[in-house]
Amino acid sequence: MSYLGKDTTFTWLGHATFLIGTPSGHKVIVDPWLEGNPKCPKEYHDPGSIDLILLTHGHSDHIADVVPLGKKHGCPVVTNPEIAHWLRKQGLENLIELNKGGTVEACSLQITMTNAHHSSGITDGDNIVYGGEPAGFIVETENEFRFYIAGDTCVFGDMALLRELHNPSLAILPIGDTYTMGPREAAKAANLLGVQVVIPCHYGTFPALHGTPEQMRDALGRLQVQVVDLEPGQTLE
Repeated sequence: MSYLGKDTTFTWLGHATFLIGTPSGHKVIVDPWLEGNPKCPKEYHDPGSIDLILLTHGHSDHIADVVPLGKKHGCPVVTNPEIAHWLRKQGLENLIELNKGGTVEACSLQITMTNAHHSSGITDGDNIVYGGEPAGFIVETENEFRFYIAGDTCVFGDMALLRELHNPSLAILPIGDTYTMGPREAAKAANLLGVQVVIPCHYGTFPALHGTPEQMRDALGRLQVQVVDLEPGQTLE
């Protein structure tokens, strides 16, 4: 699968958490939810050294471990301004604020924040703090491999613009239904994006997240998209 990009790896840690290895040897974690995640293998409760954290939105199943990881490793956290403001109050300092349409460089990656349709409240004790708008990311590695992290979202027509602007080869898409798009919408998203490979996520964690990779394959029909359903802890190289 040469189109996946040389020396880029994707390890699914259950739910929406991914550990990504880059061609330059950096380790990037997306939406870290580790110890409390029922699908995260115990050996990944401590994922080792981390060079960069990407956050799509403020829900606890996406940011639960960002503060301890950020404090331990001192690595930059890329997120929207509202979540960055909240994280500063939690003691994090190495924050890269980004908003939709903007691009930053970090760890030799070009990271563009994209739209997503969801919600983003941060649970802070008994309060829900405004966490800005949810987002996704287009990431381009130093060898020009581009992939899309949708975050929690439904399908939306402007995914076709992401194809036109960025032409990603691979997409990480939620398929669980109930709180995000299900398999049928994810199949449409893959079509709009024009990707060759989809890694499904945000399914199977709880009974409500009932969408399956097989249902997505069925919904794709004759569309030539490879659905790679990783087991938690498994790596796509």
